[in-house]
Amino acid sequence: MAKESGLGWSTCSLDDASGTPQDIKNDITNLEISTPRAVQDVTGLDKSAVERILLLADCSGTLNGVFNDAANKGHAVLKTVSSTSVNRTLTLTVSGQTLANEVLVTDYPLTRAASGELTYAAPFVLADGNVPTWS
Repeated sequence: MAKESGLGWSTCSLDDASGTPQDIKNDITNLEISTPRAVQDVTGLDKSAVERILLLADCSGTLNGVFNDAANKGHAVLKTVSSTSVNRTLTLTVSGQTLANEVLVTDYPLTRAASGELTYAAPFVLADGNVPTWS
């Protein structure tokens, strides 16, 4: 596969509070996703450099978008974050590569800038203990 841009995402869907996936890619202007691994320092007295082992996998990030209160769009999906406690499936697909995880969306902060735009930056974290894996 050749090098590619981040243009043309085919999927960015997030479950609403009832568990129904909603296509919100038109409302998302940019996103950040991280899939770090914890490490443990296991350096013995006999070593002259750090020795580590891999521990738990994680996933977190932020969906940044433009306010859209049309049915089944960003606001309709995220407005229940403060009033529900549900895992949501977040599915991202770019260039045929898919990452789907059960996440908890932890906030839905709206920002009205001085210039007038109304945007959000909704953070999410891994919810179910399954290792985030691109397929």
